[in-house]
Amino acid sequence: MEDRPSQPAAVLMLQGTASDVGKSVITTALCRIFKQDGFKPAPFKSQNMALNSYVTEDGKEIGRAQGAQAEACGIEATTDMNPILIKPVRDMHSQIVVHGVPFAQMSASDYRQHFLPEAKQTVMDALNRLRDTYDIVLMEGAGSPAEINLKDRDIVNMNLAGWADAPVILISDIDRGGVFASIVGTLELLEPHEVARVKGFIINKFRGDLSLLQPGLDWLEERTGIPVLGVLPYIRDIQIEAEDSVVLDSMRHGKSGKTELDLAVIRYPRISNFTDFDALSREPDVNVRYVTSPEELGSPDAILLPGTKDTIGDLAFLRESGLEQAIASQTEREHVQLVGICGGYQMLGRHLKDPFAVEANQIQEAKGLGWLPLSTTFLQEKQTVRASGRVQPDHPLRLYGEQDVADASLPINGYEIHMGVTECHEPERVTALFEISHPGGQPFQEGWGSVDGRVWGTYLHGLFESDQFRRSWLNALRAGKGLAPLQETYSTHERKEMEFDRVAESLRSALDMKRVYEIMGVQAPE
Repeated sequence: MEDRPSQPAAVLMLQGTASDVGKSVITTALCRIFKQDGFKPAPFKSQNMALNSYVTEDGKEIGRAQGAQAEACGIEATTDMNPILIKPVRDMHSQIVVHGVPFAQMSASDYRQHFLPEAKQTVMDALNRLRDTYDIVLMEGAGSPAEINLKDRDIVNMNLAGWADAPVILISDIDRGGVFASIVGTLELLEPHEVARVKGFIINKFRGDLSLLQPGLDWLEERTGIPVLGVLPYIRDIQIEAEDSVVLDSMRHGKSGKTELDLAVIRYPRISNFTDFDALSREPDVNVRYVTSPEELGSPDAILLPGTKDTIGDLAFLRESGLEQAIASQTEREHVQLVGICGGYQMLGRHLKDPFAVEANQIQEAKGLGWLPLSTTFLQEKQTVRASGRVQPDHPLRLYGEQDVADASLPINGYEIHMGVTECHEPERVTALFEISHPGGQPFQEGWGSVDGRVWGTYLHGLFESDQFRRSWLNALRAGKGLAPLQETYSTHERKEMEFDRVAESLRSALDMKRVYEIMGVQAPE
C-alpha cells in the first residue's frame, strides 16, 4: 500500500454488552466513514466464532464480517484482520482456523486450556502488522467483556484492549430492552482499569422519541461519568452480510407482501455461509424463507440446500425431521428445482464417507439423498479458493423453453470452502454445469445437474452474486410457472456499495464523530 504510515495506526475498540447488539454493522459503518474522510482504515477481530466465512485473495479463510468490513474500507481482506476463526462442528467441538488454515479440531475446554494461553503472540503480531500498514484500525470485540468465567484468558475483549492500549466504546441494544441495566451492569463487572478504558457509549436500534429517552441518558452520564456518543436509529432491512445464524430467526417467513417466486432454504443445525442467498432475497420478485420442518416447507418453486459444517450430521437432521421425505414430495412437482451448495451439493449424491473423522470424532459413512450419481469423501486438507468462469454451453437450464434463458456466455464468480472431494460415477446421466478456473490455473468442469435441469449442485459459494446468472436462473423458474422473464434488476456490487454508504450516513448523522476522533487521538477532518 502506498504512503505507509510513519507511526503505528490509531486504534479504537468496539465492544458490546451482549452478542448481536450491532457491533459488526457499526464497525462496518465506521470503516466506511473513515474511508470517506480520507483515512486508510482496516478492521480487526482477533477471534471470531462464525460459520459464515470469507475467502481472501490468497485463498485463506476468515470471518465473513471482516471480509465485508474490508470491502467497506475499500481494501483487500487478509488473515491479519481475523487471525483466529472458530467454526463450530457440533456441540462443544469446533474447527480452529489460524491465519486462514485449519489448525485443529478442539473441544471448548481444550481450546481454553491449551490454545488460548499461546494465542496472544498470534493476535498481537497480526494487529501490529495492520497498524504498520494502515492509519486507523477498528478492533471489534466479541460477545460481552463481562463474562467473568472467561476473562482470565480473554483475547478478544478487555485483555486485548489493554495489550493494544486501545480506547473502548461500549455498544448496547435498546430494542431488546434493559439498556441502562445492561450498560451499568457491564461496568460493575469490569475491573477499575478496564472501566477506565471505556470512553463512550453507543445506544443502538432506537425506534422512539429521543426526547423521552433523554432523562435516562442524562442519568447514565451522571452515574458513570462516561458520555453517550450517540443514539443510533433502528435501521430496517440492513443488507450487510451477517456472520451469525441468529439473524435467521427473523427470516423464517421472508418478505411481507406477495412475490412471484418462493424459495425455501433448509435451515439445518450447522448451516454455514447462508449469505449465499442474500442476493436472491433482494430480487423484487423473490421471497426467500428459512425452514426447519416439513410444515414450514410448503410448496416452494425451489428448495435450496445450503452449506454446512457437519454434512453427515445435518443429513441425519433432514431424515429425523421428516424434511427428506417432504423435499422429495415437493421436488416431484412440475418445474420445482432442488439446488445444493457445497454441503448441500454433497447431500444430493448417493454416498458420503468421512474416513479421517474430519467432521466428527469418529469415522463415519452415510447414504446421501440419491438425487445425483455422486459420492463424496472428506479429506484432511481444506480447499479454500476463489473461482471464476462461465456457464457450460449445455447447461441444463437451456432445456426450459426460453432460448436465451441460460446463455452459454453467462459469467460466474464465487469461492470454494470445503474438505470433501466429490466424484461423479455416471457422467452420461447428468450434465456438467460450469467451466471455472482458480487463480493461475487451467479451466475445468464444476458442478453436476440432472439432464432436465431440475436438480443440480455446486461447490461455488457466492454464485448468486453473479448478476446475469442469478437473473437467468430466476427467469427459468418464472418460465416454468408461465411468467414472463424480468430484465436484470440490480448490480450486487453497486447495491453493496450503496448499503455501506447508507449505514455510514445513518451512523454519521446520529454519532458525535468529532468526539470519536478525539477518543482515538486523531485529528478530525475539516
